[in-house]
Amino acid sequence: MGKSVKSLIRLLFKFKLKSKRKNRSQVRNPVDIVSSIRDHLRSVQKEVHVDHGPKFREKIVELGILIAELKCILYGTSESEPNAEACALVTQEFFQGNTLRLLILCLPELDLEARKDATQVVANLQRQQVHSRLIACDYLEANTDLLDILVSGYETHRLALHYGNMLRECIRHQSIAKYVLESHTWKFFDYIQLPDFDVSSDAAATFKELLTRHKSTVAEFLSINYDWFFREFNTKLLESPVYITRRQAIKLLGIILLDRSNSTIMARYVSSTDNLKILMNLLRDPSKPIQLEAFHIFKLFAANKNKPSDILSLLIANRSKLLRFVGNFKTDKEDDQFEADRAQIIKEIAELEPGEIQSLGN
Repeated sequence: MGKSVKSLIRLLFKFKLKSKRKNRSQVRNPVDIVSSIRDHLRSVQKEVHVDHGPKFREKIVELGILIAELKCILYGTSESEPNAEACALVTQEFFQGNTLRLLILCLPELDLEARKDATQVVANLQRQQVHSRLIACDYLEANTDLLDILVSGYETHRLALHYGNMLRECIRHQSIAKYVLESHTWKFFDYIQLPDFDVSSDAAATFKELLTRHKSTVAEFLSINYDWFFREFNTKLLESPVYITRRQAIKLLGIILLDRSNSTIMARYVSSTDNLKILMNLLRDPSKPIQLEAFHIFKLFAANKNKPSDILSLLIANRSKLLRFVGNFKTDKEDDQFEADRAQIIKEIAELEPGEIQSLGN
């Protein structure tokens, strides 16, 4: 069906809907709107696997209108701010009636604009409190299979960005982020490498959110899953042939290692020669931004006061090359902190002595 025909149907149906309301001489209250959305979604769900006739199309159009109305209640309009009482009412009705499940399951059937509006509705509902509780979090804790669906959305191109946005809003809740970390982190190493730039970038944004928002949860996860996580991180992301993947990965690695909550993880990471070799290779990357990010992580290896003997051996074996590289390494803008770091690295490497390795072995 052409875009012009679809637009005409939508406008005609919107006029028809407004006429019905005018005839009733009343406007539906917020709870009724949520109830109508739920009823329409149930009807759509039943007809997903049958031939879609004009009546099905009519339901899809009205669903789009209803979801847009719900978005206006939650966000307000150019003429009015959202009403706190109305927001609380629709939030309670939305989750009590299992509407989130229906909306997520039926999202593939909605028009593009309705999917965008639905994504914004779900995002807003994560922040709404009812009796001082974030009931969205309670609902998701009891329905974790919906998170499984949102994560797997990256495997369907036309849904990936919508489900991805919803997922990032859901993991604002610490318990939900913990579930996704423990159940699905491994999938993101592949999603980030998907050929579609928009989808892979969205997956990378979610991956970053998972690994930076809830610090205590992340520190616990990385401590338990250190070996496989950094093996995947190194081989699939830091050593990726794709420039943007390497750049995003090295930047994220710096954020993770420099966070005080991850001090134990950082100490373990900078004690590995495999990690040091990867960082030394990234220092030679053709991209200056990647070189700079690698430099900030390399300085952690150089500044480590408890270098293992194999780390010392590797640094001493490459001392001349490292001193030459760091000595010539410049930034595009003057940066006093960078110059101080550079001077410290040169000092640390220049002072390394083979005798230190022997003393460690004794």
